[in-house]
Parts: sequence; structure tokens; C-alpha cells
Amino acid sequence: MRFGLAMAVVLASLVGGCSGYVRPSPAFHEVLNQPYRFDAGDRLRITVFDQPNLSNTYQIDASGSLAFPLIGSVPARGKTTDQLQADIAGRLRNGYLRHPDVTVEVEQYRPFFVMGEVRNAGQYPYVAGMTAQTAVAISGGYTARADQSSVDITRQINGEIMSGRVPVTDPIRPGDTIYVRERFF
Repeated sequence: MRFGLAMAVVLASLVGGCSGYVRPSPAFHEVLNQPYRFDAGDRLRITVFDQPNLSNTYQIDASGSLAFPLIGSVPARGKTTDQLQADIAGRLRNGYLRHPDVTVEVEQYRPFFVMGEVRNAGQYPYVAGMTAQTAVAISGGYTARADQSSVDITRQINGEIMSGRVPVTDPIRPGDTIYVRERFF
């Protein structure tokens, strides 16, 4: 009887220790259906119609801004494509061009990161439409000890860092950190 009770306590503590499950908040998945917001590391192709000296590729720096000719530093962190286009056009209209026609498109997204039980942990370039499983494949695949059923993803949403455990089929976003846990059995 005591042995059975002792085994139940040991099993309960093992299961309790394995329950580091973190359910992602609703915002964690809602962001997947919202317009993309720029952040440091994104490289943008900005075209100003009929202005070849202004049309170029610009990188968002660590402060979240990009350096644009004539108008200087332009805050880009947290802005959508439409918001940044309007901001640059407004600044150019303010004493530089009469009717600037500005187009912004992502040339290269900021990288994502993979850690834990993968063959080659590190930083990798993001490609639109990726899932956690494709991110693991790009990093060389799972190690022999990896838990292949789910991953922990950490992402920044509106300046707040959120983490959650999701299936490997979940989409990822630029800047996400994917952690592959070790399985226990």
C-alpha cells in the first residue's frame, strides 16, 4: 500500500514538473492576421516615383528608425506599410516635393531564431509563410532528444514580449524565437 502511494506521489511530481505548458494569449495568434509591423532588422525597398536619388533600400536600425535623404531619421518600428508610406510622403511634402508618391515594400524580413534541441541553433532569414516545423528543418532538424510535438515561441507584440507553447504546424513571424524542448521519455 505504501509503495503504491509512494509511486503515485512520484508520478504526480513528475507530471507536475513536466507541465511547464504556457498557453499563448489570444493576441499571440491574432497578430498573425494583422498587417505586418516593421521592427529593427527589416530591410525595406522605398520607391519615390520620379525620384531615383531617393528610391533605394533602407534598413531599420536598432532604434527602430531608418535614415532617409532630405528628411533624416524616420521612426519605422511598429508601423505598417501604409503608415510608413504616409509618414515619408508627408515629410517629403513638407518643403521638398509637391506630390510625392511613395511605395514601401519589405525586401528582407528580420531574422528568426531557433534554440534548444536542434542540430544547428542560430539565426536564420525569414521567408513568408513559414511554420515552426520549417524553421526547425532549416536549422538542421531535431536532435535525437527533441520533443517533436510542440515548440515554445517567444514573440514581441506591440512592445510586449509573449511566449507560448504551440504545435509545430503553427506559423511563425519575423523576429520570433523558437525553442525546441527536450523530451523526457
